[in-house]
Amino acid sequence: MEKEFETKGYDTSIVYDYKEYPDAHHGRCDNCNNTLFKSSVKDGIFLRECRRCGMKKSI
Repeated sequence: MEKEFETKGYDTSIVYDYKEYPDAHHGRCDNCNNTLFKSSVKDGIFLRECRRCGMKKSI
């Protein structure tokens, strides 16, 4: 069973744009402060998704 973790309340169903929402701490998720991400490219857009909370950013 996974431990509960604190988030900052970002909506994880939205893809945030990095230009509008740069990382508060470089290389960390703004929502849960995790450092592990899944990355994918679709239609020329690089998408980074937090492995813990699911927050997504287009880079």
